[in-house]
This record gives sequence, C-alpha cells and structure tokens, in this order.
Amino acid sequence: MAVVLAAPLAAVGPSAQEAKAPKALRDAPMTETSAAPDVTKQSVPAGGFGRAYRQQPPLIPHKVEGYQITTENNACMGCHDWPGNTRVNAPKISETHYVDRQGVRLDKVAGTRYFCQQCHVPQIDAKPLVGNVFKNATQAK
Repeated sequence: MAVVLAAPLAAVGPSAQEAKAPKALRDAPMTETSAAPDVTKQSVPAGGFGRAYRQQPPLIPHKVEGYQITTENNACMGCHDWPGNTRVNAPKISETHYVDRQGVRLDKVAGTRYFCQQCHVPQIDAKPLVGNVFKNATQAK
C-alpha cells in the first residue's frame, strides 16, 4: 500500500501583486504619478552654453522635434556639415566626426558619429526637478 503525502503550497515572500508595484527610492510603493514638464521654451544665452567638463559635447540651442535621422538622411547635417554651415552661419561639426574607429580620415561623417542625439541634447529653460549642488571643473577650483 502506498501513502502519498502532499505538502501544502505556501507562498514565500511578497505576493505577486506586491512584487509588481513600482517602488520609490525610499522603498515605499508609489501612489501617484505626475505629467512630464512642458518642454516648449528654448533658451539660448548670448555666449552659448557653458560646459561642465572639457570633453562635453555641445548642447543644442534650438528645437529638434520632428528632425528625421535615418541611414539615408540626417537633418542636422544640412546646417552643421560643410559647406551648409557657412550658408546659415551655424557651427560646423568637429573634425573628430570625420574619423572612423580605425583613425582613418573620411570625406563624410563617420557612421559612429552620424546619430547626433546620442551625444548632443537640446537645452531648455526649465526649473530643476531636484536640487543640485554640482560644480563644473572651473567652479570647483
């Protein structure tokens, strides 16, 4: 005669619903959300934007909504690649953007530098979301 013992299936740890609830940094469930701030204002200081460190990519001082960047077309290059930059008086992209990974100088923008917003971001006039005491390299001296 065989005897079968069945152990009750008990959940260990938080319930599935508790585990899926988003957590805040203070390790408490989030109970409210808020909308993202409007990003309609564009600020451009007279001398341009300062940089926080020496190799920081320049910020974009204009709106870029709707700019299409595909493998065949990059809207940024119409104004920032030579000779278009002279026509519209825009800054020309750095010569480093014409060098590939092997150090070979190219006549066109290198594929690794083609998608501008991987490094360059628009600057907007918005109040900080959190307090910040960051000092850039020149301020920290």
